Amino acid sequence: MQIKPVTGTIGAEISGVDLSGELDPAIQDRIYDAVIEHLVVFFRDQDLSPAAQFEFAKTFGTPAQPHPVYPHLPGFDRVVLLENDGDRPPDTDEWHTDLTFQREPPFLSVLYAEQVPDTGGDTLWANMYAAYETLPAEIQALASRLSAVHDMGAFRNNYLGADNDVAALNAAMSSIGSAVHPVAPKHPVTGRRLLFVNRSFTQQVVGMLKAESDRLLQYLFSHIDSASLQLRFRWRRGSVAIWDNRSTQHYAVADYLPAYRRMHRVIIDTDRRVQSKG
Repeated sequence: MQIKPVTGTIGAEISGVDLSGELDPAIQDRIYDAVIEHLVVFFRDQDLSPAAQFEFAKTFGTPAQPHPVYPHLPGFDRVVLLENDGDRPPDTDEWHTDLTFQREPPFLSVLYAEQVPDTGGDTLWANMYAAYETLPAEIQALASRLSAVHDMGAFRNNYLGADNDVAALNAAMSSIGSAVHPVAPKHPVTGRRLLFVNRSFTQQVVGMLKAESDRLLQYLFSHIDSASLQLRFRWRRGSVAIWDNRSTQHYAVADYLPAYRRMHRVIIDTDRRVQSKG
């Protein structure tokens, strides 16, 4: 097993491991440690059935319940199907952290490339430790004292549909709800402070007027756009990405349409290694 950093800020590529079979616990721990250190790790040339992907993902913790918006693979209700083309454009082409409108957002995702376009369709990841640490000191101090409201934001259009079905949207908002999270929490494993706001789901800073909140959030969102915080990954069929959702944001670039792209994702809610220590 070899681990090679992709950039000086974020990401590593791991080779010499076949994820389709049963892995020695020591190898599982090395992969986990690499995710914690590098925030996102990549594997090439894997051949993962949905069952094998699910079993591998479970080595990290508890799989999430079926996604509130996206479909799943037949027979695998916890393997999310991300299938896009000209008739089904994606809604993830902006910086976001997954499902932060939940009270306990997920820990980790395992994403497998089943079919990718010849060109385009890259995914970017950004380091939220570095995003916080490169803020001016006075903004760091402010952010560390604040919390913000997150709701389903970018998913509202999925419920409205073409007919502007407000009743369906209201029902979804009631069912899915909102959450309040610190703007700059400490990571439960590393103890490092990070930036935890995103364009898709963060709506308002608690205790601020909307205009004040908008100005601060736009400043923080723009800060995340810095290329020095990011990496860009070129998918091939059989590639796997695993990322720590607590310390990253990602951006799936929709520059391949009308070509077809099919990905399988397993989301892990809880970090079993953190739970075992608790």
